[in-house]
Amino acid sequence: MVRLQASSKAPFLPGRRKLSEGELAILLDGHARHLAGRGGKRASLPFVDFSGLNLAGRQLAGADFTGSVFDGAELAGADLAGAILAGCDLRGANLRGADLRKADLRGACLQAANLAGADLTEADFRPGVIGRPHPTKGFPSMVEERRSGEIDGANLSGATLDRAQLDGLYAAAADFSDASLKGARMRDANLKGANFTGALMAGAAMSGALLEDAGFDGADLADGALAGARTHGARLAGAAEPPTRDAIARSVRLVEQARAHSAWVTSGGAEGGPARLDEADLRPAGDALKGLRLTAVSARGANLAGLDLTGVQFQGANLEGCDLRGAILRGADLRGVRLMRADLTRADLTDAVLSPLAFGADRSTPADLTGARLRYAKFDRAEIAGAILRDADTRGASFPK
Repeated sequence: MVRLQASSKAPFLPGRRKLSEGELAILLDGHARHLAGRGGKRASLPFVDFSGLNLAGRQLAGADFTGSVFDGAELAGADLAGAILAGCDLRGANLRGADLRKADLRGACLQAANLAGADLTEADFRPGVIGRPHPTKGFPSMVEERRSGEIDGANLSGATLDRAQLDGLYAAAADFSDASLKGARMRDANLKGANFTGALMAGAAMSGALLEDAGFDGADLADGALAGARTHGARLAGAAEPPTRDAIARSVRLVEQARAHSAWVTSGGAEGGPARLDEADLRPAGDALKGLRLTAVSARGANLAGLDLTGVQFQGANLEGCDLRGAILRGADLRGVRLMRADLTRADLTDAVLSPLAFGADRSTPADLTGARLRYAKFDRAEIAGAILRDADTRGASFPK
């Protein structure tokens, strides 16, 4: 149910329509039926005043909200995939965990909005020519103006902005900590004072971007993410270094050792041999370890960030202190694994098994994630009963319901 939240200090918004609670409910329910293939009609609600409304969890994918105002609106968990939000005023809106994949946000203002954990994959924030209601005649009379996108002071911690178009965006002091910006285009953006701590930015294009006072502690800047950017005054000392040429060459041999270990496990010791991957930088391996049987392997302190480890068997493995940020561990067997103090920020552990590893009828060892960093990790449908999560940082992580 849509709840109106009246405010005695509501701003005067010339040309914006204010719908009644009943009218809005009918339109949005019809849109939900349209999405479900049960009749209904796609919502077209340009230049509407949604200020302060509670639309949390609503099915709004593909709806047209051009030029509308959502100042302080509650949109947490809403499905806005492919929605047209061009020229919208979303200042202070709560979009935590919202689905904004491929949303049209050209010229939108999201100043101080909460987008923590939101999915903005391939969203478009570029400047655009925005129509707005005529200041005296109102809607449908229109005037046009060119406007840049604004997300200054917004909270995008843990958000996904892979391949998003952020060219020319004004994002001063925005918080991108632990966000994924792989392949994002941020050319000529104003990112002064932005926080990119722990962000995954491989392949981002940032030429001409202003990065004065921006912080990159622990950020992954692989594939020339900062090439051509204006980095004077940026805090880059703590950024993660990309793999060196030596590390790339060594990774080929390390992958061979991992495959030999898998053969050793599969053959019961008749083939291959055990591998030691402690402190190894395996980032260049890509998906070469996918599906291997690495039972009881030792890889303490190894850098496995961003690897596709789908279906890998890590039963009883020692991964203490490993960097597994952004790694894909879907369906991985992690029974009895040692992951103390490991960094699994944004790791995908969907359908992974982290239950105790049994050694007999009455003996087992649990998966130990003591002190692990699990921010924004996905544990959807994972088996985690019996896992030790003492002192783990689980902010933004999703667990089985």
